[in-house]
Amino acid sequence: MAWYAYCIGEKQAFPELARHRKPVPMESVHGVSGNQVFLYPASDLAIIVSEHNPSEALSQKSGVDHARVIADCFLHSTVLPFRFGTIFHDDESLRKSIRSNQRQFLSNIDKLRGKTEMHLKIFVDDCCGRENVRSQSAETVGREYLSNLRETAARQRERQTRARAVSFQMHRLFMPLDEEVSCRLTESGKMVLDIAHLIERKHVERYQNKFATTSAMMRDCHLQLSGPWPPYHFVHRLTRTTHAQPQPAAAATIPVPAATPAIQVEVQEQLVAMA
Repeated sequence: MAWYAYCIGEKQAFPELARHRKPVPMESVHGVSGNQVFLYPASDLAIIVSEHNPSEALSQKSGVDHARVIADCFLHSTVLPFRFGTIFHDDESLRKSIRSNQRQFLSNIDKLRGKTEMHLKIFVDDCCGRENVRSQSAETVGREYLSNLRETAARQRERQTRARAVSFQMHRLFMPLDEEVSCRLTESGKMVLDIAHLIERKHVERYQNKFATTSAMMRDCHLQLSGPWPPYHFVHRLTRTTHAQPQPAAAATIPVPAATPAIQVEVQEQLVAMA
């Protein structure tokens, strides 16, 4: 039997595993393709899985289902999400993978216990304006080529300076335990900063209150907040230097985010829209 894997949790967080050595169904929780979700005991860990037909294609809805199951488990336990599409082909491959990496799994759970991820999306008007695209004759191309390169580089440096300033301001205001920041330029000419903050779960309400006051204060930016989420970005940080098995059909030996962090942000936004 093949198992589709969602995440790793703490066995002690699920009392129903106390008297069982075999997979136990999670009541009223269904995952990819509507399949029943199970708690699979493995020493001090609980692997959250569902039965899976390897010939069945995964869809965009499967990604949302994957993230939803992880979010449900996060209500009860610290979790280490698996990459979306991680499949163990049988019980032996599942047990072997967990057994060979158990020390790292337990270490990562200890580092993330009691913590959660909050996600900020900040829209900033492009301080450099839109780049002008001009039609040039063959005679002027050579003369203006270096000048255009210098102008482009100057615009890029100015955007980076603005992005760093906004990111620093967010760090100073929210004081997270850790953070991941990315920046991109949209077709409409706005810079978008995606900021993941790692905070203590007990401080979520305080963080949300700080967001409300910050949004009112920063009139030149538009801020969006989502969370609390499982710490996808920070599991990624803990495991990014570890190599998984090279075979694409094999199950990952180290849990990494359900997708890359950027893709996971999109899945989070879909879950917010569905709530």
